[in-house]
Amino acid sequence: MSRRQVSSTRRFVDSGNFPFSGALHSKSRSSPLLSIALVVVGAFLLIGYAYSGSGIFGGAKVVSRAEGDFSCTLEVQRAIPILKKAYGDSMHKVLHVGPDTCSVVSKLLKEEETEAWGVEPYDIEDADASCKNLVRKGIVRVADIKFSLPYRPKSFSLVIVSDALDYLSPKYLNRTLPELARVAADGLVIFAGSPGQQRAKVAELSKFGRPAKMRSSSWWVRYFVQTSLEENEAGITKFEQAASKQSYKPSCQVFHLKPYN
Repeated sequence: MSRRQVSSTRRFVDSGNFPFSGALHSKSRSSPLLSIALVVVGAFLLIGYAYSGSGIFGGAKVVSRAEGDFSCTLEVQRAIPILKKAYGDSMHKVLHVGPDTCSVVSKLLKEEETEAWGVEPYDIEDADASCKNLVRKGIVRVADIKFSLPYRPKSFSLVIVSDALDYLSPKYLNRTLPELARVAADGLVIFAGSPGQQRAKVAELSKFGRPAKMRSSSWWVRYFVQTSLEENEAGITKFEQAASKQSYKPSCQVFHLKPYN
């Protein structure tokens, strides 16, 4: 966000060195219409500044700075075409794990030759009718991911997780991450927030249990090594190539991991 250089302008005016200050003052005394025009122009400048600061003119983003509702789950939906290019046939049977998984599953089910399931780690009392219908059909399950997932090993060709891991302490990550890798046959893709990104409004802390912990990429890489998870070099290369062709730049950190053998 650009800084408003109020102080430097003020110094020019106060010292009388501002080249147009005398003209403005004389004109304002002789022409009330000019004063009104200046007020209107100033109002437009303030509105423009407020909008640019809030990111409204900064392109489509998945971050609302005012609300603090950053979401990697929205980022997953944006990345589906890139993931399909990168993983090909591995996208035919996908499990998504994370808050608002119904939105991701619904979008995946619209893709050709794609079966999708979801695990919602949190309460869905406020979910819409279509989401509750997915739960009734067993396509989406509500489950505490701090414990074993209700699936057999290698049940899904690809497992995608977003947002959920940012709310887990290392103690529970030690349980959850191996479970995610266990049920994946071809790969595990993690969308995680970056340090400095805001997540979870105060009103939602009761839902998530704790504030999100935004960890650096170096922290995650060390953690993957500690848990014996290897990066999927082929997946990384194909994802980056597909992203470059479509000018896609993820707003989240994206990690591509191999499943356990």
